[in-house]
Amino acid sequence: MGTPILWAAFLIGAAVVVAIDLFVAGGKEITAKKAGIWTAIWVSLSLSFAGFIHFKYGTTASVPFLMAYVVEYALSVDNLFVFIVVFSAFKVGNRAQHRLLYWGIVGAFILRGTLIGLGTTLVAKFEWLLYIFGVFLIYTAWKLLRGGQEAEVDPEQNPILKWGRRVLPVSTQSHELAFFVREDGQAKVTPLFLALLVVETTDLLFALDSIPAVLAISQDPFIVFTSNACAILGLRSLFFLVSSLMDKFRYLKIGLGVILSFVGVKLILETKFADWAHHHETIVIVTSLSVIALSLVGSIVASMVIKPKELVPAELPAKVVER
Repeated sequence: MGTPILWAAFLIGAAVVVAIDLFVAGGKEITAKKAGIWTAIWVSLSLSFAGFIHFKYGTTASVPFLMAYVVEYALSVDNLFVFIVVFSAFKVGNRAQHRLLYWGIVGAFILRGTLIGLGTTLVAKFEWLLYIFGVFLIYTAWKLLRGGQEAEVDPEQNPILKWGRRVLPVSTQSHELAFFVREDGQAKVTPLFLALLVVETTDLLFALDSIPAVLAISQDPFIVFTSNACAILGLRSLFFLVSSLMDKFRYLKIGLGVILSFVGVKLILETKFADWAHHHETIVIVTSLSVIALSLVGSIVASMVIKPKELVPAELPAKVVER
């Protein structure tokens, strides 16, 4: 699926969107309101693209695209919590966060495009890999339900960061938004560049989770790549929106865990019973959409309705009465 002309049109459109995100949606500082508006714009564009796919190829293409897009977008929200941890550890300001996320998106396009091409090629030749992807997704879901991923991502323990500090000449000054500087006649990298290394390597870990999740929904390279790309395009605006609302998504990980476990089991069963799944495609699609929608909506509603438990204050010492 996806002719060369359609591939070229999508890549050009994605480049235009990234340019708009950099020069129009960006700015010296992004407020929660501005981030919300641009997030709505990017989601609307993605849904419009889904409508185009439906018009051109029908529900057999548009429904898997929507399912993959929703799963990728939900995983992106979870991944942004980890970016918040990284930026906090490096004390990255608002403007620098904007710059890091931009280059992180560029890197994500290249990285995920490569992994998607490799993954779809391998699956086409070795179908048994789908069983491994299914088991991996179930394991990922188990990790999420146990306590999430941000606790596992300690920026200071990142091997690339350790390598960078050991091998690269690092400036002791911040130099604001610069990645490279020249000090005392020597070229050096800035702390912001080290933060970029952590962001890119962290995105690699996320891609190892998210790409199998999409391959569990569709093995069509065009569907897999475009759904990933649409989820990534508005990532910067979504980051600033999520960072202002992060306390309200406490149960999102449970919803994601349910989705990933369902998708993993679904992939294994569809691979094992391919003929049945092909002849009952409508049932499979309706069930998948229902589970994904109910898991996401349920986790968001639960996060907003169920209030966090208040910490029991320690016993206060007796008051000293002054005479």
